[in-house]
Amino acid sequence: MSDDESDAGSQGEGAGLGSYDGERNEQKERHGKGKAILPNGDTYEGEYRNGKRSGQGLYRFKSGGKYQGEYLDGVKHGQGLFVYPDGSQYEGQWAKDQRTGEGTYTYVTGDAYKGLWEKNVKHGQGTYTYKDGTKSIGIWVHGRRQGSGEIFYNGFTYRGMFHANEPTGDGTFVFPSTDSSEPMEQTGEHIVVMPPVRDDDEVENADIRLEDTQRRWRPIEVGPPGYKSEESPASAATLS
Repeated sequence: MSDDESDAGSQGEGAGLGSYDGERNEQKERHGKGKAILPNGDTYEGEYRNGKRSGQGLYRFKSGGKYQGEYLDGVKHGQGLFVYPDGSQYEGQWAKDQRTGEGTYTYVTGDAYKGLWEKNVKHGQGTYTYKDGTKSIGIWVHGRRQGSGEIFYNGFTYRGMFHANEPTGDGTFVFPSTDSSEPMEQTGEHIVVMPPVRDDDEVENADIRLEDTQRRWRPIEVGPPGYKSEESPASAATLS
């Protein structure tokens, strides 16, 4: 199951839906601790309040997934662990049946995101760690990298701005020290390179599509970490 797939079995079970073995209140509603088998084959074991799942519980999906954690008024709300049928999992905060708050999602690829969520998407400060150890730290807005951030890869560090998941504008690479050199810092900028348009292209085919553009790193200067100066006209002419 993908990390944005909706979850079945979120609402409370009404009378006559599946089987139930457990405590009830004076109104004969499921209330207290109990175990239910739903018509679709899913099961729930945990706490109820006035006919709805509320409190701690374990919900097992017939498909193989499971959720263990807090419920409120029949939906996931509070702290909980959701293990999806494909092996990916999310552990963290929920609000009104959606990943909202702080939590960690581990993907089947071995990648993981730890940070803030809102309505099932990454939103706020977080860290995305790739299987190979690369880390991307910064801010997500509605599931996409936005604003300032850092990338750590194989000893190298990049600091700069991001827009719609892509690095943009000014940035800095920091190179680690080696046996023969001290750490070095390279400042530069990401520029957008537009695809060429051939003279014989039809007018309707000459539109430049966003996905055809490329971002290219344009270095400006190199120096020890923390060293920055204004780009000189000579260096600009050399690099252009």
